[in-house]
Amino acid sequence: MWWRLSLPLQPELEESLLWKLTAMGLHRVAVQHAPEAPDQRTLLAWLPAHEWPQDQRLELIASLAPLAETFDLQLADPQWDELADEDWSRSWKQHWQPDPVGKGLLILPAWLSVPEEHAQRLVLKMDPGSAFGTGSHPTTRLCLEALEAAPPQGLRVADLGCGSGVLGLAALGLGAREVMAVDTDSLAVRATSENASLNGLAPEALRVAQGSLETLETLLASQPSDLLLCNILAPVIEALAPGFQSILSAQGRGLLSGLLVEQAPRLTDVLEALGWSVQPLASQGRWGLLEIRRKVQ
Repeated sequence: MWWRLSLPLQPELEESLLWKLTAMGLHRVAVQHAPEAPDQRTLLAWLPAHEWPQDQRLELIASLAPLAETFDLQLADPQWDELADEDWSRSWKQHWQPDPVGKGLLILPAWLSVPEEHAQRLVLKMDPGSAFGTGSHPTTRLCLEALEAAPPQGLRVADLGCGSGVLGLAALGLGAREVMAVDTDSLAVRATSENASLNGLAPEALRVAQGSLETLETLLASQPSDLLLCNILAPVIEALAPGFQSILSAQGRGLLSGLLVEQAPRLTDVLEALGWSVQPLASQGRWGLLEIRRKVQ
């Protein structure tokens, strides 16, 4: 038997809760949402019943509550449903549907076929069960739409904090020459590698390694990128910002997301003090996207 957790989800909490559950070793998760109503989401998780008696389930919810408090929010009331063994896998997969993004992208769970109405879109095949979702989070969608608006044709791309690898896959599909990707989480590195294979990419097209800025510098081999993708939380961007100069060329641009709109002014001040010109590029709900370029001397 299995327990299915259903938790109504504010968009601000999606990234943090997925990270927390993954860090706890819970990988059978999904975020249910309809593309036409992106703010209406439900976090779903499937737990083996014999491992999760009531006291453990209550403790799990209590461990998630502080993440909501970080955003001055309150965790919604959870719902627990018991499922038979033969139902849980089908239940998990049915919550992942083809997800159109922007004007011409389609995030496609690997076991599904391309719907006829989306046949002309660029398909990004993903395994949602590996780690870090498939790109439904507003910050990921902001980055994908920005990539689509200015395709990285022929560019060398660096992906700092690659998660599932969806941004690197999109960059290559939109014409990037190569992508160098890093993440501090070994599960993210594995997910990116697996998703690259699902899309038939050669290993040299998307190179991924576990680590942060220093690892990315090594992958770039002293040849800074033309485009930096960085979809991580604002405090982490701030901490890493002094190293951006070593991984982004003088003529390059960076797309920074993972930040709340209200965090943008402080981050902008930090980046400008480091010699970057900062432009708010887009927002979705409370989430924002910044573009950086080197200041003209």
